[in-house]
Amino acid sequence: MKTVILQGSLLENLVCAQCGKAYPASVLQTYATCCNQPLLAHYQLPHLSKKELCNRPQSIWRYRELLPILDDNNIVSLGEGWTPIHSLSGMASHLGLREILLKDESVNPTGSFKARGLSVAISKAKELGVTHCIISTAGNAGGALSAYAAKAGMRATVVMPAHTPDTLKEECRLYGAELILMDGLIDTCGKKARQMATETGAFDISTMKEPYRLEGKKTIGLEIAEQLNWHLPDVIIYPTGGGTGLIGMWKAFREMQQLNWITGKLPKMVIVQSENCNPMIQMFETGTFPESFTAKPSVANGLAVPHPFAKDLICEVVRESKGTAITVSEKEIQDGIAKMASQEGLLLSPEGSAAYMGLRKLIEKDYVREDESVLLFNTGAWYKYR
Repeated sequence: MKTVILQGSLLENLVCAQCGKAYPASVLQTYATCCNQPLLAHYQLPHLSKKELCNRPQSIWRYRELLPILDDNNIVSLGEGWTPIHSLSGMASHLGLREILLKDESVNPTGSFKARGLSVAISKAKELGVTHCIISTAGNAGGALSAYAAKAGMRATVVMPAHTPDTLKEECRLYGAELILMDGLIDTCGKKARQMATETGAFDISTMKEPYRLEGKKTIGLEIAEQLNWHLPDVIIYPTGGGTGLIGMWKAFREMQQLNWITGKLPKMVIVQSENCNPMIQMFETGTFPESFTAKPSVANGLAVPHPFAKDLICEVVRESKGTAITVSEKEIQDGIAKMASQEGLLLSPEGSAAYMGLRKLIEKDYVREDESVLLFNTGAWYKYR
């Protein structure tokens, strides 16, 4: 079959994550009101050869056909994506594993993986005529929104917990965003953001409350496959708050299967949370979301998400992949930063350290076998948490 050379998005519509009801992508959408679930972008996937990727820019936009922007003039980019995968050979030898890899998202613009999702979400918002975005954030997403909104000429409002590290607050201010600090965690900030969106007409771009941040995060999965020569690792360990990256990777794997870009078993997807806030671990273990629990702040700000909107999708990915869920303590997170820095010369964010310490626990539980390849994530730059 002759390879089809494509120019632009293959976006067809949006569908409810639970019932599959279609929503038009030609107008601004939030979430699926039919089931109170996230909306997922659906593409018409043709025969598209992997060879089409050759010589394209090394950013998330190399996967242009699988992203939702219809007009290239609306793309708002700061060079996000195509982050390195490090081989942690010393750590693998020490822990008795065949291979440990680390996808280092700290080198993205604004210093975290949030740049991927916000680049795509702001691009689509621009395409649909949005002039003011608001976000509730534990930290890094606020900085990313502020930067991409500045690049797009949009107004940005960031609602953030008051206990967030000062570096994360200051970057929002420097990018020109309006910063609102709240006592409590991101769920409190989310309520304030929704209230302000109703009052001001701003578009709420908070996690999974619109469909396109997920598409930006999806590029992590596309990159992993391409960078590893289309052979996925056996286990992926992901520090999970709102879960967009986890869900996005799984979406990417399924789309690549349809494109015949990958074959064989998909990775086991493992979620890691802090003892201070681990609702997804409780949901995975019991089958129901905890009705009441006391969530505390975590040194890993991005993990302190008491009520993730996409909780059903998170559990679905873990179960479908035959993955698991594990909790780490705050002390373990701090210890992991020092261990990785001294052994591999890499400074992990607290969330990245949670993934690493989760691996150590999984080895103790004999969940990870010595002949398996494991991929960890460093979701952001250690320097931003000062």
